[in-house]
Amino acid sequence: MRFYFQQALRGLILFLFTMFIIKLHRTGDLLKLINPKYTVISMIGAAILFLFFLVQLQRVFMVKKKSHVHGHDCSHDHDHGDSPITSRKMVSYAIISLPIVMWLLIPLSTLDSSIAEKKAIMLNLTNNAMSSEPKENDQSENKMDGKGNGLFDGNTEDDVTYHDLPADPNLYSNTVTKDQFEQIEQELELQSSILMSERVYAVYYDRINQEMDKFVGKEITVTGFVYKEADFASDQLVLGRFLITHCVADASIIGFLTEMEDAASIAEDTWIEVKGTIFLEEYNGSRLPAIRVSSWKEINEPAQPYLYPLTVKLV
Repeated sequence: MRFYFQQALRGLILFLFTMFIIKLHRTGDLLKLINPKYTVISMIGAAILFLFFLVQLQRVFMVKKKSHVHGHDCSHDHDHGDSPITSRKMVSYAIISLPIVMWLLIPLSTLDSSIAEKKAIMLNLTNNAMSSEPKENDQSENKMDGKGNGLFDGNTEDDVTYHDLPADPNLYSNTVTKDQFEQIEQELELQSSILMSERVYAVYYDRINQEMDKFVGKEITVTGFVYKEADFASDQLVLGRFLITHCVADASIIGFLTEMEDAASIAEDTWIEVKGTIFLEEYNGSRLPAIRVSSWKEINEPAQPYLYPLTVKLV
């Protein structure tokens, strides 16, 4: 029996990648990287990697075979894993192992106001306000019961705020039928007080931007992180959220320009919950929905700070 170092190294890489994906699932950090609709695919990927690892284990210790001769008339060339390690091979192994090294050495962090600045958040907000195209595939999900009623109707009570509500087990199940999607939009129009929970945030946000005049004067409760720009007035800030369509690399910014007396004293990246009234604000020549705050409180960053798109089933 002979120990083959390169085969062991390849097996170790496969094992670490498998453990990497499994740990992301166990900790919930996977949802900080991808949309929940891809979790099953990632689990399948982890299973395939583990099978490859088991196969690779059989190659770590093998009986040394006598050398054999190949004909290379047809440019046939391959490596059995027992040839000397060259600098070229080391570079290849290093590149493949880079995600594992980053996982072990660099803690996973969430997107913040510095990323929002690079993504031109105010340009996004004004573009959203100017858009008139429905975005059914870019919404957050709200499940309905068998009678077509919303399992969460979005209404707020004086003694209940978003932060007081229990965790929703269906929060990251983001597939609904077209009828359910339309029901969510209808519920929004019937509300006198709007609660922007994670499950309906993107749906409500797009609808408010498409029909701004219809929602002026309505009470609204929103949570998000604080972002400011240099040209903001002392009482202005943006209450923003990141929306992930596929993975964190395509994260976009949605949120509301907010007017509040204490804006100047609130640091960027602080998570707050505000209650106020919707009004229309002009920013750089564009009208956009904004919130005039009547009350607010600081909250902890949610365990899952991102919003995810709604997938509407066509059949």
